[in-house]
Amino acid sequence: MDVLSVVGARPQFIKAFVVSRELRRDHDEILVHTGQHYDEELSDVFFEELGIPEPDHNLGIGSDSHATQTAQMMIGLEELVDEYEPDVLLCYGDTNSTLAAAIVASKVDVKLAHVEAGLRSFNRDMPEEMNRILTDHAADILFTPSERAVDNLESEGITDGVYNVGDVMYDSLLWAREEGAEHSTIREYLGVGDTEYLLATVHRPRNTDDRARLETILASLAADPRPVIFPTHPRTIERLERYDLLEMAEENLTLIDPVGYLDFVMLQAGAEIIVTDSGGIQKEAFFLNVPCVTLREETEWPETVAAGGNVLVGADADAITGALADPPRSSSDSEPYGDGKAGETIFRALSELSE
Repeated sequence: MDVLSVVGARPQFIKAFVVSRELRRDHDEILVHTGQHYDEELSDVFFEELGIPEPDHNLGIGSDSHATQTAQMMIGLEELVDEYEPDVLLCYGDTNSTLAAAIVASKVDVKLAHVEAGLRSFNRDMPEEMNRILTDHAADILFTPSERAVDNLESEGITDGVYNVGDVMYDSLLWAREEGAEHSTIREYLGVGDTEYLLATVHRPRNTDDRARLETILASLAADPRPVIFPTHPRTIERLERYDLLEMAEENLTLIDPVGYLDFVMLQAGAEIIVTDSGGIQKEAFFLNVPCVTLREETEWPETVAAGGNVLVGADADAITGALADPPRSSSDSEPYGDGKAGETIFRALSELSE
């Protein structure tokens, strides 16, 4: 079977690592990097670190408006589908790269498989939410990470081709935790020990493009007496400069460049609390049993909140301060995201479909 896999953003590289290492045992895979995240710190380093082969094609799209970016990806992907005539177009998550793959697949004779199907934040103001919905309704094969995701699809009338395989990021995190413990020196480099610091990330437009929200988040972090390690996305740095908040951030937080996957997993594992607006990091905190304070009003990973290990605080100063003083603790030993073997399950499902 010929599979054309599409990735474009940091979390998708990690998901592709899990699935590609299984697929390439028996199938031919063409790996396409759209270039949606074009900074070397956010793309090439992950392919190298995870041992993923260099992409067969890099569309080099880069940053632009949603419409322009998606349209350019569609043009490039359509040409590659015409060239390779794959049996399956495989996409991940909820980015513009995902949506572009879905639209192209819906226009040609190729099956679309969506890894991480069925997630819903129920906030249609989020571009990612619309990408999820549209991709799922175009997909022929839907690989969900949880039973709740299956229920979400069923409520929208999608029941055929649905496979609850568990979460591929659980697979990758189990691997990274073991590898990182052996090879990562990031905590020694930063001079922090276990549970001596907070780890914070802020990158979503709702927080970075609103000066008042961003300033409230920074001030709440700065008021905490513990060191705050703050890996800063290039886009976040640009907003801090635009809003004259960079000096404040540098004086009160430890700003660092984005780090590799192994180093980041080890920073998460050693943190006392993780503060983030990232969906993937909420989940990784859950896997690592580290309290998570989420700078959003909703989440596509409600299981983490239901288990008690994650709390949604938005950009409310009192809520952030309260959660940092009394962090959430997981009260569940359940495994709502599978057993860490999602990649194998996806491989078996695709292999059976090719027979």
